[in-house]
Amino acid sequence: MKLVTKLREYRQARGLDQAGLAALVGVRRETIGRLEKGQYNPSLKLAMDLARVFEVTVEELFFFSDEQ
Repeated sequence: MKLVTKLREYRQARGLDQAGLAALVGVRRETIGRLEKGQYNPSLKLAMDLARVFEVTVEELFFFSDEQ
């Protein structure tokens, strides 16, 4: 299973760049970039913080796919 995210879509819809979103949740810009590329799995706290920024559930922002 692979963790998939809609983070980039939500971020762009809000007009945020990676650095701006990173500042809102207290991580580095590189962390946001790695999340968007599927190279990093967020901690539960980070996933919840990101979902809170976009006013969605964690499940709307992150989900698992059977595709490799």
